[in-house]
Amino acid sequence: MSVLVNKDSKIIVQGFTGSEGTFHASQMIDYGTNVVGGVTPGKGGQEHLGKPVFNTVDEAVQKAGADTSIIFVPPAFAADAIMEAAEAGIKVIICITEGIPTADMVKVKAYIDQLDCTLVGPNCPGVITPEEAKVGIMPGFIFKKGKVGIVSKSGTLTYEAADQVVKQGYGITTAIGIGGDPIIGTTTKEAVELLMNDDETEAIVMIGEIGGNLEAEAARWIKADGNRKPVVGFIAGQTAPAGRTMGHAGAIVGGADDTAQAKMKILAENGVHVVESPAKIGEMVAKVLA
Repeated sequence: MSVLVNKDSKIIVQGFTGSEGTFHASQMIDYGTNVVGGVTPGKGGQEHLGKPVFNTVDEAVQKAGADTSIIFVPPAFAADAIMEAAEAGIKVIICITEGIPTADMVKVKAYIDQLDCTLVGPNCPGVITPEEAKVGIMPGFIFKKGKVGIVSKSGTLTYEAADQVVKQGYGITTAIGIGGDPIIGTTTKEAVELLMNDDETEAIVMIGEIGGNLEAEAARWIKADGNRKPVVGFIAGQTAPAGRTMGHAGAIVGGADDTAQAKMKILAENGVHVVESPAKIGEMVAKVLA
């Protein structure tokens, strides 16, 4: 059991023949991910990294049975790439691209909400189900199979949390990097819900950061759902000055509830096991699973 991606996912790479697409697709293939081809308009019919290249996503769906896509397309064209994948019937769309204009994402969100698909990202590290499928840019060797799910706004903290959990003797079911932009496809709550409903996931690590209300929304849902599984929470940006964008475009404090302190308080009030330092994530996971 896994969420979003597994060994049976048929994955295509949009922006396959570009430098980023080539580098990360080759890493995904080396990891054992079931990459069935890629899409680069105008290069259809060629072969790249031993896989077929298609002109359109629709063609990749028809000819290779693709059901999952990872997008390495420049910011100006990435919104169109997401909508093309959704229209072609791709079920899981993972967009790595950073710097997509917010106005473009407003249109994307309105469009994909009418279709039966899940978007992860943009501006995210992707999704990994260890030892089955790496659909993203994360260092695969850190992740080992196990029973802890990870949901994170931050790429590097996803890897850090996974490393600590593995070193404590527990592995990962699926790690989902949701991205740090103001408008993203899968919210913290939606990702947590997927893991809550996954039979193999016994605990969840939820990593957030300042800005927005995604973590508060997730925490309230966790409590309303009956705190079925222990959730360990960490909020990055505790020293961030108010009103300053920190790294991610989504990490800007807009109100009293957006600060790290306020979020940590809301998480704790809703039964989440909050740690004040990312260095304590693994220890807390071991504690709640003991």
